Amino acid sequence: MDQANKPAVMQVYQSHRAACKPPLFCIAIQSMSHLLISAAHKSSGKTTISIGLCAAFKQRGLIVQPFKKGPDYIDPMWLGCAAGRACHNLDFHVSSKTAIKNSFAQRMQDTDIGVIEGNKGLYDGLDLDGSNSNAALATLLDAPVILVLDARGMTRGIAPLILGYQSFEPDIHIGGIILNYVGGYRHEEKLRRVIEHYTDAAVLGAVHHASELEIVERHLGLMPSSETDKRDEIIQSIASKIAEQVDLNKVIELAIAAPKIAAVTASITAASVDLKLRIGIAQDAAFGFYYAGDLERFKQVGVELAPFNTLVDKTLPDIDGLFIGGGFPERQMAALASNQSLRESIYNFIEMGGPAYAECGGLMYLTRSLSWNSKPYQMVGVIPADCIMCDHPQGRGYVRLQQTADALWGHLTTESKEIAAHEFHYSKLENLGEEIKFAYKILRGTGINGCDDGIIYKNLLASYTHLRDTDRYHWIDGFVAHVRNHISPAK
Repeated sequence: MDQANKPAVMQVYQSHRAACKPPLFCIAIQSMSHLLISAAHKSSGKTTISIGLCAAFKQRGLIVQPFKKGPDYIDPMWLGCAAGRACHNLDFHVSSKTAIKNSFAQRMQDTDIGVIEGNKGLYDGLDLDGSNSNAALATLLDAPVILVLDARGMTRGIAPLILGYQSFEPDIHIGGIILNYVGGYRHEEKLRRVIEHYTDAAVLGAVHHASELEIVERHLGLMPSSETDKRDEIIQSIASKIAEQVDLNKVIELAIAAPKIAAVTASITAASVDLKLRIGIAQDAAFGFYYAGDLERFKQVGVELAPFNTLVDKTLPDIDGLFIGGGFPERQMAALASNQSLRESIYNFIEMGGPAYAECGGLMYLTRSLSWNSKPYQMVGVIPADCIMCDHPQGRGYVRLQQTADALWGHLTTESKEIAAHEFHYSKLENLGEEIKFAYKILRGTGINGCDDGIIYKNLLASYTHLRDTDRYHWIDGFVAHVRNHISPAK
């Protein structure tokens, strides 16, 4: 930056920070205050902004409830850690509008502020009418929108972008703009002057490009928070930068203006809890993709979840059933392979008829071998197939399934008999045995082979599909009933 111009530019810069001086506690927080963080397109940095806001609010003593739109495991991990409360997903594909509103209202009880992170762009979605877009969610929840804009390489061109987003769906309340990836004080000054001259949009912050605001990205998105021992350090660094460069008071004022969502007490249809069950759940650096609402549902239907670590534990805990969710087993192949004792324990549990369920990463772990860059490692071996990592996605996005007559549990009684779910995997199965039974026919998606998903072996169901327990399909009730009916002979 030209040092001769720095004082004038800094004066403008500091004037835009003046509004941040009053302490945050001077604002009276109201129950049900909430907002939605969206963007013009994906990779605009809205996850980092959302993490920073959650952590910054928490540091100031607020009770923050985070939400994530759509199917996602990794962003909710970070948001939950930043807020100190489990993040819950809001997804039109798997839930009814009523269920989304009820879930949101229930989670917002006894909190100060709700932060909803959108996915992709504000108006993006599967349907032409935008019925499952971030904008549709904002409308459903009466949530004011903060639009995060990637400002790299932009000056005057940011004005028509903002004007277009404001006019495309006039009923959407875009309450403010956060400029992201700003190139410096001079760049910020130009952007603010353009926005002030051509639009009526309120600039709530300008976040300068900095290495402290970056989280490692991989083929499936951000690195999971469970894989780094520097998680808290990363979150605090992001929170510090966001608190410095975003007007937190004005963000909260925007959230307070949101209409309240009436809380609804949902009726819980639960299985009999006369017999308390223990279901083992793999939770470690290799496996951590679980929906917070699903874990709650297990407890509601009388299940004690028994965590175990596939990397260090030598045997399974004393359990009635087994659940291995998704994750990144390919990042931990050597450690998984070296823990032969646990692999044998899992193999024996399933071979002896122990009821088990595995999703995506769990499926990969249960195959004979897992290979990446032509380097194979031995896995559990209960599924007669070899898993190969590829350079490009093999299955990605929303799926629709139809159960087969061989499905072990969770048979649908609805007329459509379809299950809405999602998948995202860079691996595929090779050398699959010929006499394989499948639980699902693929109506939309890829699954195992483009036609089928849900390998059945004895009392095991293993699939690439990720299920979500909602009002449209309580898969956990079905799995728990299956466990109750097939208490493992290994006990």
